[in-house]
This record gives sequence, C-alpha cells and structure tokens, in this order.
Amino acid sequence: MDRLEAMSVFAAIVDAGSLSAAGRKLDIPLATISRKLSDLEAHLSTRLLTRSTRQLVLTDAGRAYLASCRQILEDVDEAERTASGAYANARGELVIAAPIVFGRLHVVPMVTAFLEQYRDVDVRLVLGDRNVNLLEEHVDVALRIGELPDSGLIARQVGSVRSVVCASPDYLNRFGTPNSPDELSSHRCVTFEGLMSSSLWIFKGADSSLRVPIRSRLAVTTADAAIAAAIAGVGVTRVLSYQVADAVRAGQLVRLLLEYEPPSVPVSLVHKGQGRLPMKSRAFLDFAAPLLRQSFAALPAGS
Repeated sequence: MDRLEAMSVFAAIVDAGSLSAAGRKLDIPLATISRKLSDLEAHLSTRLLTRSTRQLVLTDAGRAYLASCRQILEDVDEAERTASGAYANARGELVIAAPIVFGRLHVVPMVTAFLEQYRDVDVRLVLGDRNVNLLEEHVDVALRIGELPDSGLIARQVGSVRSVVCASPDYLNRFGTPNSPDELSSHRCVTFEGLMSSSLWIFKGADSSLRVPIRSRLAVTTADAAIAAAIAGVGVTRVLSYQVADAVRAGQLVRLLLEYEPPSVPVSLVHKGQGRLPMKSRAFLDFAAPLLRQSFAALPAGS
C-alpha cells in the first residue's frame, strides 16, 4: 500500500464529504476509493470514518489521523517545492480566491498584467462570495473583506470598504427618499443573501445599533444581481461601497443614509502563515498590493 496516496485519498474523502465526490475530484473509480480507504483502515487496525447512507463522520481516531495526514502531506509538498525551485523562481500554478464583483472589476485585469510579467506562472482564479479555507481548498492567496479572526493567516491590508444603501433615481422619484433607517420599513428592498439578513438591516445609531426590519421584495445570491435590480428600480439595496462605485458615478444609483453607515472594514490579501512563502505567491503579493491600494484610493470619497 502506498501510504502517501492513501493519506491523500482519505483527506480528499473528508474534504469532499463522500467517497463518490472524492472519486470525481481525483478522477478515480468509486470502487478504488472505497478499497483504498478499507486498506488504510485495515493497516491501522481502526475505523477512521463512520459511514451512513447520508453522511460520513470522522471517528476520534480519524480526526487525529486526519490532522497528522494534512501535516505530512504539506511537508511532502514543501520538500517538493524546495527541490523544484519554487522558492528561487516564480513558477507553477497560483490559486487566487476573490469575491465575485471585486474579482471581475479589479482582480481579473490585475492577473492579466501579472501573467504578462511572470511567464512561468499559471493562475487559477476562484471567484465566489464566501470565505474559502486556504489550507483545505489549496488556495495560495485570497482577498478577504472584513475583520480577520485569529486564524493563523498572514494579511496585508490594501484598502477598506463599508456597506451602503442605495436606490435608483427613478425609484426615489416614485416612492420617495428615506431620510432615516426606520423609514426603510415602508420601502421595497432588494437583499443580497451573501452579505446580510433578508429581513433585518443594522445601522449605526447615536448610542447603539439600530435594527430595522425590512421587506425584501427580491432576494438574490450575488451582489451583481442586487445592483442590477436596484438600477432597474425594483427597490432599495444594500451592498459594499466598491460594488456600486461605478453605478453611483454614472448616476444610475444614489447613496442613501450616509450618516447612518457603519464603520468601514478592512480589505486584505491573505495567505497561509505556515512555512516559507513560495516565490509565485510572494511575487503576486508584491505585484498586487500596490495596484489594489491604487484601486481603493481611486474610489469616490466615503467609499
């Protein structure tokens, strides 16, 4: 039995959530995945996973073994990167994660320029409005919006944003302009489920937070969709300042309730704090950080 391969298969099963999903991810037949797991459990003389028709659950032994597997596999990858010159030259695949709208507006053009300068680096750009697990999803660098928990990640702040309320001039002409957060209760709202509740918005008050119940006429799962609906006059929406900067500049949207906006939150480039940083990651961080700071500096005042 190839123990490193068995460890990789075991970790893939846990990450994917099922044997069949791991098989698809690794492009290995389900029967082979099942056999490798069984061989590993037989070799260890213990059960690593409890199987049911609905889910896989790590046993106590499986949980401890998984942590060791991840460390061993990372050490092997580290040794291979060192031997292949990954710390001497910028080369190989670089995996970058970013929010959808920010990725489209700022990261894609930046990556295009980076690829022109670093011909031996290939980039896989993962766009999504959720915080990926850098270690488990093999992401080298991610752009994070918000305060960072003490997670062992290394961060370089490149800017800050805040959540803003806005609506189209047509909507405001038809339904009036809210002058205080509590007036939103009588307005039509478009909510972005990835950012906040679809039934309650929280604002900055004089002494405490204001919790305002709202009516969501339309709930969407991407900021692009919320912004498009607001521009079309469906209702008032609340997204991040950079996401509507162009629409506000063009007069398609009007920012509302500026004095009630919450404090800004940091935007950071983050990477894993374990071990040495591969040259491809260091090169991208050094390339991207000043460009992102310029992008945020060019946003309208208050963004």
